[in-house]
Amino acid sequence: MKDTIDSLRFRLTKRFGTKTVLRDFALEIRGRQFVTFLGPSGCGKSTALNIIAGLIPATIGEVSIDGERIDRLPPEKRGFGMVFQNYALFPHMTVFGNIAFGLQLQRRPTDEIRRRVQEMLDLVQLPGFEDRYPGQLSGGQQQRIAIARALVMHPRLMLLDEPLSNLDAKLRIEMRAEIKRIHTNLGLTSIYVTHDQVEALSLSDFIVVMKDGVLVQAGTPQEIHDQPVNVFVADFMGFRNFFPAKIDKVSGPGVYEAEGGGLKLRGSARHPFAPGADAVAAIRPDDILVGAGASGPNVFRAKVDIVEYLGREDEAVMTLETGSRVYVRTPTRIAAGDLVTLTLPPERMIFLPPDGGAA
Repeated sequence: MKDTIDSLRFRLTKRFGTKTVLRDFALEIRGRQFVTFLGPSGCGKSTALNIIAGLIPATIGEVSIDGERIDRLPPEKRGFGMVFQNYALFPHMTVFGNIAFGLQLQRRPTDEIRRRVQEMLDLVQLPGFEDRYPGQLSGGQQQRIAIARALVMHPRLMLLDEPLSNLDAKLRIEMRAEIKRIHTNLGLTSIYVTHDQVEALSLSDFIVVMKDGVLVQAGTPQEIHDQPVNVFVADFMGFRNFFPAKIDKVSGPGVYEAEGGGLKLRGSARHPFAPGADAVAAIRPDDILVGAGASGPNVFRAKVDIVEYLGREDEAVMTLETGSRVYVRTPTRIAAGDLVTLTLPPERMIFLPPDGGAA
């Protein structure tokens, strides 16, 4: 068995009773990529990971590596490493025992086990911790040991199922950097499951957005962030402002003008719209500008309703003169009751299909 992979391909359908949790979920992953399955709870992302790992069978489908089917192999024969959300460390074993467990099952020589365990402790930056027990470690340290236990087996594919969800905000940021460092330094191929878009954007080479067991959009972090295909993906990636509209005209290549709820809007679209088509205009809170003297398209007056102080920025809920609610994140200091001018930059506003499908 090769210790690296060139490509992983799968097409999976999974049913539990009458409920379909994965529906023709198909993808090809290249070697050395860091791929994230992103979506809300219950969308099927962990189920897909467990099928790839061999922990549960697919109802229909297959998994292959470099053209060779592996879905009939038991988990221990696939050469994968798995890191779980709850760490899954053995509490009665020391750190050394936890990391060495798989190597001992393979009856590796004692000297080799010691060497490889020490290499992993150095890699996850926990040298000298071999005699401690999991209960004596912080959450972040336990997660590092769980990663070391998976990596010591020299896996050809790393599978990580929401490994940071039990950590506090500071540790999550630190461990994100550690996971990225280890992936890059070792040249791993990794699949990561999360519902956190920030984790997905910061870690990934490629993101797969899922909803109700279906692949909705797949692409680079920049593509997913800047060019969502529908309202679901846009909402999940931070577009909190949505305005139902009807396309008036095309004013340039990929540039449209629309009207809805008393608002005249200009923006761009990933796919073409015909004049008269229904659409949804979307923009992120941090893309909206607050300031007097603005002119041009997408400039409106608004009243500030609620302000949350976030340090360098304020997050606010405002109401436009037309009655539409707007969410704004701005470094400009504002207070509840203020009347302000908002600019929704046309280059930051996108038009999406209204029904959740692609335009």
